[in-house]
Amino acid sequence: MRTVILLGIAGLVAQFVDGSLGMAYGVTSTTLLLLFGTNPAAASATVHLAEIGTTLASGAAHWRLGNVDWTVVRRIALPGAVGAFAGATFLSRLSTEAAKPVMALLLLALGVYILVRFTAWGTPRHRLGKPLHRRFLVPVGLLGGFVDATGGGGWGPVGTPALLASGRIEPRKVVGSIDTSEFIVTLAASLGFLVGLGSAGINVAWAAALLVSGVIAAPLAAWVVRHVPARILGSVVGAVIVLTNTRTLMDAEIVSASGAVQAAVYAVVWASWIAAVAWSVRAHLTERRGGGVGSPEASPREAPARSTEEAPGPRG
Repeated sequence: MRTVILLGIAGLVAQFVDGSLGMAYGVTSTTLLLLFGTNPAAASATVHLAEIGTTLASGAAHWRLGNVDWTVVRRIALPGAVGAFAGATFLSRLSTEAAKPVMALLLLALGVYILVRFTAWGTPRHRLGKPLHRRFLVPVGLLGGFVDATGGGGWGPVGTPALLASGRIEPRKVVGSIDTSEFIVTLAASLGFLVGLGSAGINVAWAAALLVSGVIAAPLAAWVVRHVPARILGSVVGAVIVLTNTRTLMDAEIVSASGAVQAAVYAVVWASWIAAVAWSVRAHLTERRGGGVGSPEASPREAPARSTEEAPGPRG
């Protein structure tokens, strides 16, 4: 019962993060499951089973609000599903000893990306409205799906920044299209884990706890994002993921770092965390005053909505 309660809390936290940033539900949930001692393949399988419900609810909400570009969804969902199925079967065949540092390394990379993305990066908009072609969306979908399954999350951290960086689709439709297509990707990953692990490898009760808490948290995330700037929240969450998975890697047998080395690494991580949050707070306050720090721009959730129909060129 204690574990289920903790997982419920984890699901709430993860959904708050995802609802505010448009990414990181899987990365956050998987990181927390690994802390509870779950093996990597089972952790990713459990999270993806829960995400079938959360992504369906999220996609439906975005569809009702008109935040979905169905052309993008059609072009990215299928390659994403292929990549996710391949990643799930690949992870299922790794031994627990080999998979744990591999997943920790992937999660660490995703955490670093989230930390840097929301601390310093802006959102280009100069090509808004130009088409997104299959030659761009197919590789993004394949990579995002594979990383999502093997890392326990990654569809948002890979897909959302790639679409934002293209500058061809407004931020609200980037988030809506990625969230909607994630339902197909999650189904494919779950099928891959069922093939690789069997139903015995997935803890249905844990998945249910994540699902229920995630559904409860979804409407509350809108309230959170109104009070906690996405830029600051992204810096905090990215640093937590980095710190947690750095610890996992430091404890792994293949690393075998000495106490002095571990202390130095943790000192760097903590110093980076403090500096990133301080920079994000400063940048946010400067934005509110109408200035700029490092030319920051609005995050996906903070950027003002602008219709692609108002921009020149066909939709992608």
